[in-house]
Amino acid sequence: MWLTLTILLAVALAVLVIRYLQLRNALRRAEQDAGAHIEELQERYQNQALHVQTQQETLFNSMIEGLLLLDEHERIQLANRAFTQLFGTPADLRGKTVLEVLRQHELAELVAKVAAEKQVLGHELKLGGLSERWLQINAAGIFNGDGKKQGTILVFHDLTRLKQLERQREEFVANVSHELRTPLSLIKGYTETLLDGAKDNPEVETKFLQTIQRNSERLQLLIEDLLTISELESGRLKMNLQSVRLRSLVDRVLEDFKTQAESRHVELKNEMPDLTARADSDRLQQVLGNLIGNAIKYGRSDGHVGVSGRLANANLVELCVHDDGPGIPPESIERVFERFYRVDKARSREQGGTGLGLSIVKHIVQSHGGKVWVKSEPGKGAAFYFTLPAKHEATN
Repeated sequence: MWLTLTILLAVALAVLVIRYLQLRNALRRAEQDAGAHIEELQERYQNQALHVQTQQETLFNSMIEGLLLLDEHERIQLANRAFTQLFGTPADLRGKTVLEVLRQHELAELVAKVAAEKQVLGHELKLGGLSERWLQINAAGIFNGDGKKQGTILVFHDLTRLKQLERQREEFVANVSHELRTPLSLIKGYTETLLDGAKDNPEVETKFLQTIQRNSERLQLLIEDLLTISELESGRLKMNLQSVRLRSLVDRVLEDFKTQAESRHVELKNEMPDLTARADSDRLQQVLGNLIGNAIKYGRSDGHVGVSGRLANANLVELCVHDDGPGIPPESIERVFERFYRVDKARSREQGGTGLGLSIVKHIVQSHGGKVWVKSEPGKGAAFYFTLPAKHEATN
């Protein structure tokens, strides 16, 4: 009896042990499976988060505007590539404040103001340094549903080019007004004097009328040059490109200036070899006329003015108009092609210049796909160079 009970108990215990082991193994496998599944979910989540972050960074870095994202403690969480290029900062700025990175108190004040006013704010910032730069900054706070601040976003737009164009426009208007005012004032003054009785004196009348005519012609030249500049800059003036033999064209231009050169005892030389360019013949004559006329007017009496050229490479012809006059001061070399810039203002107006000739030269040359520059040393004359597309003659 006891033996039977003992056997039955042993069998039951064995069954329980086996069942326990089975359950433990099953539980262990379940834990392993669950762990593997959790790891898989974690890895998937991390990959998705990394993918989203990569997409965000790609999107932010593709922006041409600088972008700065701050956390609730006003520390940088993200700065895109445009921002780091704009300010020349390292790529990783996370954890730093705007003041630490840029040393701009105006920006720090703007960030604080956004948090207080809870609206989009705009601000213009001028950056100093070797080259002046202007930025338009738009800042906005990021708030949750309870109105608690979560961060701040700042977008930086580079306004430098717009500011430069605005300044050029203002300078252009001021210069045009000044250039128009002088001859108009003279015409008005002499006309009023004639009407007040000076017309009764034939000698005075002739002198005054000559002055009025001279200033009227100056006004006409100025207006024509302004219209030419406008057409060139807007692209409305189309180049009639054709094959141009440079030596014969230089001969024609020098012939036009023969009388003017003789009045100053200036010798004109055609040193142009037998080269052919692809150019607009009329506009090329205008370029050479401006450069040769300037060389005669501002060079020395009893001097020399020459036009030379060479084949710079297989595709470009280089032309040069040079004189042996007083030259151009070093500080003026970079500015001579600006509109209304004059090396010697008094002498230029006395000679009847509008201050637009070299600017027209630059635009015409650039419209041909060439470039223009000047070399000069005080007392050793000036040489104006420009390039044009070469035209290769067909050979049989």
